[in-house]
This record gives sequence, C-alpha cells and structure tokens, in this order.
Amino acid sequence: MRPRPMLARSMGPRAMGTCPMPARSMGPRAMGTCPTLARSTRPRAMGTTPTLDRATRARPLLAALVALAAGAAACTSGDARGPAPAAPPAAQDDGAAGTPAAAAAMAGSGAVEAAPAGDPERGRRLVAEFQCNRCHDGTGLAPAPREAHCVACHQDIAAGRFQAPAAAMKRWNEHLVLLREVPSLEALGDRVRGGWIRGFLLDPRDIRPRLHATMPRLPLGPEQAADIAAYLTRDRRALPPVSLEGASAARGRALYEAKGCGTCHAFTGVAGVTAVAPVRPGEKETRAVGALAPDLRVARDRMEPESLVAWLLDPAAIKPGTPMPRLPMSPAEARDLAAFVLTAPLAPRVPERVPDRLPVLTRRVTYEEVDRRVFRVTCRHCHSEPDYALGDGGPGNTGGFGFKPRGLNLATYEGIAAGYIDDHGERRSVFAAGPGGRSRLVAALVARQAEEAGHPDPAVRGMPLGLPALGPEEIQLVESWIAQGRPQ
Repeated sequence: MRPRPMLARSMGPRAMGTCPMPARSMGPRAMGTCPTLARSTRPRAMGTTPTLDRATRARPLLAALVALAAGAAACTSGDARGPAPAAPPAAQDDGAAGTPAAAAAMAGSGAVEAAPAGDPERGRRLVAEFQCNRCHDGTGLAPAPREAHCVACHQDIAAGRFQAPAAAMKRWNEHLVLLREVPSLEALGDRVRGGWIRGFLLDPRDIRPRLHATMPRLPLGPEQAADIAAYLTRDRRALPPVSLEGASAARGRALYEAKGCGTCHAFTGVAGVTAVAPVRPGEKETRAVGALAPDLRVARDRMEPESLVAWLLDPAAIKPGTPMPRLPMSPAEARDLAAFVLTAPLAPRVPERVPDRLPVLTRRVTYEEVDRRVFRVTCRHCHSEPDYALGDGGPGNTGGFGFKPRGLNLATYEGIAAGYIDDHGERRSVFAAGPGGRSRLVAALVARQAEEAGHPDPAVRGMPLGLPALGPEEIQLVESWIAQGRPQ
C-alpha cells in the first residue's frame, strides 16, 4: 500500500475551522472544518461555524475530492451505493519487454488494443452526467461553476488569489498538499490510446506516484466506458507513422539520464534509472510538473510511438499549457528515447499486500475521537451536512458524479446513525454486517486498502473514494467504536 500522506498536511483550510466557503459542492464542508487539512490542527467543536463573518462564509466553497476525477458514494456497492462496479478487464502483464505493447512499438504504429467501438455523442452526455468537468479541464464542456469545482479553491489559495486574511492564507499554504493538481483532458486522443482509457475507467490504477489522489472507481459499465473513451478521443489527429526499427534503446537510456527525465518521472521496473525525489509543499516551481508526471512504466500501454515521439519533440504543440517542458532533442533522439521508454525490459510488478487487520481495542473509543481522527478528516468530503453546504451534501449524501442520492451524512452522530437509503428507498444501517461479516462501513474502508494493493472487490467500492486508504490504526479505531456499541 502506498505511503499515506499525513492528512494533517493534506488538502485545505477547513480543518482549521476557518474555511470561508461552505460549499455548494462535494468537498470539504465538514461543518465548518475542512476534512482535508490537518490532524495537527486543533479540531473544531462539532457544528460550530467558521471564524470568518457570515457574509464571507455564505460564498460557496469549491469542493475537494480527487485529483484525477470526481466521484463518491455511500459505504458499499450494491444497495448502499448504486450498482456494483463492473468487474475489471483482464490486465495485461507488462512485466517484460516482449509484451504486445513493446512489440507493436518496435514494429510501428499498430495499436495494441483497438480503439473502443463507443458512441462519442453518448460519451459526451456521460461526461456531463458524471460531472467530469468538476475536476478536469479539457472535457469539451463548459467549465464547472467556481462553487462546484473540486480543486479550484486549493489552487487559488496556493496561487495567492483566494480572498482571505493574510494570516489564514499563510497557515493554509503551510498545510495544503493534496488536491491542487489534476490532469487536464485536453487533446487526450492525441496522447493516449482509446482502449487504454476505457480500461482505466473500469479499473483505475495509480499511475502518478507523486499525486496522492487517484481516479475513483465510478459506477460505470463497459459500454459507458467505451462511449466516454470514444468521446475523449474524438478529435484525435492523424500523426505521421513512426517506426522504432533502428532506434537505439541504449542511446535512449543515456538520453533519459542526460535530459533529467527522472527528475519528474518514475520508471518502475527498470533497474538503475534515476529515482524521483518527493515533492515538498514549498516547491511551487516543480510541484505541478512532478505531481502530474506519470510512471513511464505505463507509457507502452497508453501511447503509440508516433504520439510519444511528437510529445517528446514539442509537448505544447500537442497540449497547450502542459507543464511538460520542451527539451532540446532531434527527431532521431526522440525516437531513441521513445524506444527506451516503450521497450525497456520491465521487472514484474512487486505485489502489494493489504495491511493486516488489527484487533479491536480494549480501551474506550468515543464518537468524538473517531470523528476527530477519521470522519472529519476524510469522510465529510462526500458525506456532509446539506444544510450547511447550501443543499449539497456531497455525492455520498445528496448524490452526484453518477451516484444516486444515498442520504448518508457522516457529519454528525445522528446522521451516521440514520444510515443510508437503499435502492428500494428504505433506510439501512452502515453498521449492519456486510461482506465478510464486517459492518458495511468497515468493509468499505478495508476495500480501499485492497484497491490500492491492486485487488479491487467488484462487490464493494472502497472508501475514501480516490483518496489514500485509511491506515490499519484508523480502521481499528472505527471497528473498535462499532464493537463497543458506538458510544458518544
């Protein structure tokens, strides 16, 4: 499981109790506290209001959820959260140079997987339905309203554009780590294979090691994923065919080192390449570049040779505004570098293990402690109080991002006790036993750990959606509280 960033230094100002915008969106609206900031900050009393004046607070807060896309819901799949996720397609083993992707790269521009036979017009409607523009630019839709965007507040704070007292801005910037960078979908078809997009939507994986948030598992079926992929690649330009025959992967590796590609990119599975350094909060100059840089291990599945060569020669000509720099190189050098990226032998992926489940605690665990350490920090992104958030309780409560309204409010003790609404309109408890005998709430938290380890459960959608999994101690805390009868 990937290291979980300290949520005390994570996403936004609300954990301080001073976020001025109570949000008409899905994001940090934790009763006046941003669940994305800090354990190191002093938690506010439940139900108290922010410290800024009411007029300031009445401005809508833009939400923060995932850096890659939007989406959330109640605690499990099925009747707790809409239809169960589709079983992911069989993953291609990219652990060796002799994969179909590598062979196709050397031979020329033949795609490893045929472009999805989707309907772009249906895909456009689905992109609107799933509200992809609340996280991503470049969707072809009108930009989401400021109050409904998922990361713009954090970007404004980081850039100094947010209207707030200087002391608050300074404090927030010291802690703001997550939900500041999101990949743009601009010119996606000129960069990424449609077949890969379809598979990624059905089975999201972590492809950006320094971007802690990941693409969430949305309630999509294969046909819907194909339609969205067809829409996102609808304007793909015809690039001149490129063959890597005669290109030198050895020269490409030397170029990889000389050009400093490892400054931003990981290339897992390739021995001896320069390792990327972690991006620290204050490194604003390189932050976006490093956070958005994908692991080059997946390049052979995502890109065709002509796309990669064109991208290496002039990234901005493909995607204006990209943080990818234009590095001086000749077409021959670009082919050599592409040969290295697309055909270098890869060691098999190191299997990740799901953390061991810890026994329930014998000491007393209260709601106040669980709320302070878990619900307030993470869960209220998507399961918040609608009355405070101008009617929008997040996709796990009032619905959105393709999820039905489930009425699960994790902002108050009473809200949690009220449970969620199933597909028949009946209230169900999140504490009732679900898959494996665990409560539905705990099952969703454990499922997120399994997703990060590469083992998604088709029956349970992991939570928190698209954000780092809770650690064993935090899940132990929740499970202990439930086992003790959920004391206040």
